[in-house]
Amino acid sequence: MRTYLVTGGAGFIGSNYIHYMFRKYGNGIRIINLDALTYAGNLQNLKDVEGRDNYTFVKADICDKEAVSDIFEHNDIDRVVHFAAESHVDRSIRSPEIFIQTNVMGTAVLMNCAKKAWELADGRYQEDKKFLYVSTDEVYGSLDEDGGYFYETTPYAPHSPYSASKAAGDLLVKSYIDTYHFPANITNCSNNYGPYQFPEKLIPLIINNALHGRNLPVYGDGKNVRDWLYVDDHAKAIDMVQEQGRLGQTYNIGGHNEKQNIEIIHIILETLQDMLPKDDARRNLVSKDLITYVEDRKGHDRRYAIAPDKIKAEIGWEPETMFSEGIRKTIAWYFEHEDWMADVTSGDYQKYYEEMYKGK
Repeated sequence: MRTYLVTGGAGFIGSNYIHYMFRKYGNGIRIINLDALTYAGNLQNLKDVEGRDNYTFVKADICDKEAVSDIFEHNDIDRVVHFAAESHVDRSIRSPEIFIQTNVMGTAVLMNCAKKAWELADGRYQEDKKFLYVSTDEVYGSLDEDGGYFYETTPYAPHSPYSASKAAGDLLVKSYIDTYHFPANITNCSNNYGPYQFPEKLIPLIINNALHGRNLPVYGDGKNVRDWLYVDDHAKAIDMVQEQGRLGQTYNIGGHNEKQNIEIIHIILETLQDMLPKDDARRNLVSKDLITYVEDRKGHDRRYAIAPDKIKAEIGWEPETMFSEGIRKTIAWYFEHEDWMADVTSGDYQKYYEEMYKGK
C-alpha cells in the first residue's frame, strides 16, 4: 500500500485533495495528514474520513524537525504532497516573518527529512519516492491587463511577502533538484475555490456576507483579474503530476476562468438569487447595494493568468469545471453546510481537535 504524507491536509486545498484521493483509490492507499491546525486548519473538513483505517492525523508544525523526522522514521513514506503554508496576502503584509518561517524554513525541514529517509549510500534515491511542492501563480508577479500568460519559464517577480516566501520555497526545491537530484516536482496553480474554503478568501467571504446582508468589500476599482480553478480539478492535476510528470519539472495549473473581482461578486449575487428558495428571507438581503469599495491592498497585482499548456501536452490534464458550474457547486455546498460556516466564523471549529483527539 502506497503511503502519502500530506502536509496542511486540514486546510482548504489539502482537505479537498484527501477527499479526492480516497474517492479515487479507496483502501488502496494510506494517508498521513500532518497539520499544525493554525487558524485555517479545520479537522471538521475531514470528519467523514477520520474513522478510516488507512487515514492518520498528526498534529505538528512542519518546522518541527523532530516531529517530521519521527513520521519518516516510523513510516515508509512513498509520496509527499506539501500544501502546508501561510497563504493570505493581507496577513503576510501584517506579519511577514510568520510566512518566511513556515513557507521557507518549513519546506527546508520537510525536504531534509525526506532526503534523509529516501537517499541511498551512493546518492541515488529509493525507487518510486516523490515529493510535490504546491505553489502559486503569485510568484510570477503581475500581468498586463491586455494580454499575456504565465508560463513555467516566466521570471519570478513576487510583490507581497506571501508570494516572495512561496517563490523562495520554489527556488529551494529547485536547488535540491539540481544539487541533490532530489525526486521532486513543483506545481504553480491559479486561485482555487470550492468547498471548505476559509471565509477570509474572496468567494466564501462574499457568499457569507451576502447571505447576512453585510457589506461586500472590494479592493480598489474591483478590476483586478484572477484565473479561477475549481479545487477538485486541482486535486486531480496534483495526482496526475505525481504519477505521470517528469521528475524535476514545474507544471502550471490554470483554470481558463479569468474574471475581474467585481465580476465574481456580481456572478455570486446573481447565482444566490437564482438558487435561494422563493420563500427564503435571505433573498431580500442579497443585493448589489452591499458592494463597498475600500482602499486598495498594498502591492496588489493587477492580473494573473496561467497557461497550462505544458501539463496538458505532457500529462493530459486540463480543467473540467467552468466557473458558472463551479460557483453553483460551491454555493450549493455552503447551503448544505451552514453549520460549518457558522463554526468557522465563530471560531468554534478550533474546539474540534480537543474534543476528538485530546489524550489519544
